[in-house]
Amino acid sequence: MAYEWIFYNREIFKLVYTVLIGLICFIIVLKTDRLFRLSFHQGIRYFRDAFFFYGLAFITRYFLGTAYFFADRTVLHASIIKIVFEFFIIMAGFFLLYSLLWKKFETEKGSFSSLFNLRIILFYALTFVIVFLDYLWNTYCFMFVSQIILFIYASIISYANYKINKEKQSFLKMYFLVIILNLIAWLSNLAIATIFNWSQIGVINIYILNLIIFLMFLYSIINATKKSLARNLKRF
Repeated sequence: MAYEWIFYNREIFKLVYTVLIGLICFIIVLKTDRLFRLSFHQGIRYFRDAFFFYGLAFITRYFLGTAYFFADRTVLHASIIKIVFEFFIIMAGFFLLYSLLWKKFETEKGSFSSLFNLRIILFYALTFVIVFLDYLWNTYCFMFVSQIILFIYASIISYANYKINKEKQSFLKMYFLVIILNLIAWLSNLAIATIFNWSQIGVINIYILNLIIFLMFLYSIINATKKSLARNLKRF
């Protein structure tokens, strides 16, 4: 019954879904930006940028998809939606990874811009390659594989940080949870896409799963930032 209602009211469901995901990302960006301005911790800065890109991915996909629905539907238009969504979603993953690695490449002061610097430009280039390969073979395989590998690596780093830094465990536990939830999301999305082959039920399951995971992101981040951990982040 629920699936039938969603199917027949799918445009309303997509709008509500996009608004909720966009709002969650907006709140996370605001909270992490405030934490960054208190601590000037560069990892928080890149973590913030990750959710900025997640928000862009879902919002632009909705508006481009709506334009596609009302306009003359062409293969080019559908390809643009796929390319733009993939680009933002993959870059979000790279920002999360770099938020764990930044100390290996930057000083405590960080770069002038967290969105455009030499290290991040490399990630832009890698993202373009992944998106291009998916476009060339008309698949999502390269995106799925790259993000699963990325989050397996990020989860190992995040867990190591959590075990080593005893005094900041509350915040690092949140960080580790976000990474693990991302990994679960990508594995589940791949499984659903493979099993249901992008059927209506499969797509609805993906939407519901993503919404649950983003709500868990929001809860874990609010719970961690509520404890005012900025003064303890300098050595993270």
